[in-house]
Amino acid sequence: MELRLVLTVDDFDGALSFYRDSLGLPVLQVWEAPEDARVVLLDAGRATLELVNEAQAAFIDEIEVGRRVAGPVRVAFEVGDSEAVAERLVAAGAEQLAEPVTTPWNDHNVRLRAPDGMQLTLFTVVD
Repeated sequence: MELRLVLTVDDFDGALSFYRDSLGLPVLQVWEAPEDARVVLLDAGRATLELVNEAQAAFIDEIEVGRRVAGPVRVAFEVGDSEAVAERLVAAGAEQLAEPVTTPWNDHNVRLRAPDGMQLTLFTVVD
């Protein structure tokens, strides 16, 4: 019914600002517990689970970055303009890992490393 990706981050406020304010994910719910425990649930739209084997992961990395760089988890966000969103995220502390590319499956992709270390692919479907 719902896929929830849970990130444990060292800089909670920085990660919240990055994903909520810079990427634009709206807050759905906030929980605070004793001893400074905090949770913010952000709406990232429709969720899917994409399983790839090592050969496909290497192929994607080669297209997007030019070499194998991603770990076992990479988060992909469909956005209206991948280059514009990438610029906004870089200004918010992300590292752009390579120039934007158009993939063989006709998406315009930009690979980033978020301040929390998570690798992100921003993709825009090209008509």
